Parts: sequence; C-alpha cells; structure tokens
Amino acid sequence: MDKTEIDALKEKLFYNPKHASLVVPDAEIQAADDFCEDYKTFLDKGKTEREVTSEIIEMAKTEGFEEFIPGERYTAGDKIYYNNRNKAVILCVIGKRSIIDGVKIAAAHIDSPRLDLKQNPLYEDSDMALFKTHYYGGIKKYQWPTIPLALHGVVVLSDGTSVTVTVGEDDKDPKFVVTDLLPHLGAEQGKRTLNDGIKGEELNILIGSRPFKDDDASETVKLNILNILYEKYGITESDFLSAELEAVPAFKACDIGFDRSMIGAYGHDDRVCAYPAVMAALDAQDPDYTVMSVLTDKEEIGSDGNTGLNSSYMKYFFNYLAAMEGYDGYEVIRKSECLSADVTAAFDPTYPEVMDKRNSAFINKGVAVMKYTGARGKSGTSDASAEFMGKIRSLLDNAGVVWQLGALGKVDAGGGGTVAKYVANLDIDVIDIGVPVLSMHSPFETVAKTDVYMAYKAFCEFFRMK
Repeated sequence: MDKTEIDALKEKLFYNPKHASLVVPDAEIQAADDFCEDYKTFLDKGKTEREVTSEIIEMAKTEGFEEFIPGERYTAGDKIYYNNRNKAVILCVIGKRSIIDGVKIAAAHIDSPRLDLKQNPLYEDSDMALFKTHYYGGIKKYQWPTIPLALHGVVVLSDGTSVTVTVGEDDKDPKFVVTDLLPHLGAEQGKRTLNDGIKGEELNILIGSRPFKDDDASETVKLNILNILYEKYGITESDFLSAELEAVPAFKACDIGFDRSMIGAYGHDDRVCAYPAVMAALDAQDPDYTVMSVLTDKEEIGSDGNTGLNSSYMKYFFNYLAAMEGYDGYEVIRKSECLSADVTAAFDPTYPEVMDKRNSAFINKGVAVMKYTGARGKSGTSDASAEFMGKIRSLLDNAGVVWQLGALGKVDAGGGGTVAKYVANLDIDVIDIGVPVLSMHSPFETVAKTDVYMAYKAFCEFFRMK
C-alpha cells in the first residue's frame, strides 16, 4: 500500500474525532455563534433555578405552550408545560403516535454550585456587617473569595408575602464579596492543604460597614443594614428564617479568546445543556413521538427533594399523560428513551495527569456522549447498554451531528454522577450526553460555541426520531 491508501485505511478504521470547524461548513459555524448569543442572554437572565424556571416558562408561552392541567385531554401538536414549585419545569409536545409507544426525553438540571445564606445569616463584627453562608454543591472554596457577588432569591415575610431579591447584577447595583488574607499575613494559611485553604465557615460575605448613627450603641452597622432591607423590602431579621437567598458571581457571560470561539460564564453546569434542551422542545413541530424536556433542580446535591429528579414528579407527569389514553404510567415509561443532558469535563492540557486522553472529551470536537459516569468502580452510574449507545451513535452520525466520547477523568482519580441513574431506575433507556466544560464547578466556567450548538442539534434530532 502507498501512503495515500494507508491514510485512507486509517480514516476508515481509527476513531479520531476532529475539530468541528474542520468538518462542518462555515454557515454552520455562524449558526453556532448566533445560537450562542441568545444562550449568553439566557445565562445572564437566570442565575438561580427559580430564575431559570421563570425564564423558560416565559420562552415557552411565547411559543404557544400552555400550562398543564391534570385531567385535561391533549392531542397531537399540543404544547404544554408543568411548573414544579417554581424550581423545575417540564416542556412537552404531544406527538402523533400513541403515548403507549413511549416518550423521547431530554433531562437537564438548572441548579449550579453557589453560596447559600444560612437561616440566621446576618451579624456584625469589628464594625462590619456580614452574612454567614453554607456552600451548595461541590466547589473549590478558595475560588470564591475576592470576586464580586450578587444576591438572588426570595424572602417570605411573617405575613406570608413573598419578596424577590436581586442585587448586584445591574451596573449601578452594589456588589458583595468574601474577603481573604493578604499574602504578607498569610503564612499560616499557606500551610493548609488546597482544599482547606479557605474553610466553609470562612466564606462570610461582606455587606456593609456604616453605622446607623454615630453613638455608643452596639451593632449599629447591622442595624443600618437591616434598616436598608426593611425600607426596600420590608424584611426584618426573623424573615431570614423563611428565605432562600443565594450568592452567585456577578459576572456577565462573555466571549473568550481572540477568535471569540468560547463562552465564559457562571452556571454552564448545567445550563449549557438545559438551554439546548429547551430550544429543541420549543422548536419541535408535529413530532412523531411525544417529546419532553425536563429541567430539574437539586442535581448538584444529589437530586433529592421534591424538585429533584430523585423524587416522583416526572413519574406522576407520565401517569397523567398515560391516563389520557387509558394506559398505566409504567407501560409508557418502560418504552421511553432519555438523553441525560449533563456536562462532562473537557481535557485541559494544563492538567493532563488526571485525564485519560484517549477517553476524554475536548472542546470544539462536538457534544460528548458518556456511556457511564460514576466514580472508581462505576459507582453511582446507570451504564447505558451497548444497544442504546449504538442507537444514539447512529442517530448522531446520520444527522451530521459532531460528537465525541466523554468521561470524568482517570479511573480512581475521581468521577461524578448525573440524573441518568434516577431516570434508569424508572426502567427507561438513558445515556449521558452533554457539553465539555473547562473549569467545571468554578465561578467562571468555559465552553466552546460549536459544542453548545451540537448539543442543540443532537436534542433536535432525538426529538425528530420516527
């Protein structure tokens, strides 16, 4: 064989995913860039699960979706949404086939790592007012001091009134910050391990320093802050007991790189998969199968709670759909299929030692398909069957979707889980598919625009299945 023949044989037989820009036309690269402009807006509008749920519902209403009414009968082409406690939402388009043929599901989560305020958070020390926090999800605690923070959430007052709080996102808003030691006095701190460089109880947010008035009374800075909150929101200190307030980075989503090929933002995990799944549902027109995008809460802390996918709300929704045609929910569930839309770690050449390069996802090589996640001995994973992996692989190849395999690092180096196992526990075929992310779980994550767009294409093709 000559060199040309050998190269052709390698092309045929080797697994060698290519940079998306080298295998798709320029028009598709432009489509990816355009798609991501709206995605950046979506990120800036929704930094908490409540805000994302509200934004998705507004987007759905604009596209003709109506709120789901239990007991109502829906027919092919109807578009409905189910709002679970303002923290999770299901978008559903009724297909032409009978519901007994199953449902095509894309399931993503809309919560992200952050700093939650403790129930009794406000205190004064050394003429400074601060909030005590309890971090939510897996974070590197040392990444959170000295960055600008915004405060988002709701406070339920003693009279039952719910007040929405958003401070720090507008350019004119004040910001908040977790302080850190200066290097000159950080010698002892520097002896700590990296994981303990900043401790959980040191993630205290600085929120004020001026006293209510100049006298000898105690806690006047705290009093001044409470007075500001009372005048603006009607909040007293006891109202924090019935509040959900989250501190998140005050960054805006932006382009990364001279070539603007990437997006830097807070919350890519997992809104970078949630947004394409939402758009695929909004764009679904007269699907053959009933299609469903499930945008869920609490994944970062185990998916427990009544808004997480380890609860039964999705199963109950299935039961309602099945009952419309006189079927049991289980009969529909067991014939359904799901793409668990969650991110994976992108290979980082600065830290290659934790990755198996042959089994890693790379930015710009398309959406990543993960047969299994889990940790070490595949703990906490659903491990999709070869048959379902083959089905999804063929679907993506035939549709021209650029894709690659993905994994969460070397065996024994760590790992992680997704909502896939909770879907699989319902007897649904499921596989993980999502966007590779650099600096995952940090306050500022990075993704490639082409990968975001390929995730959208993958979900669209899945919803178009015949």
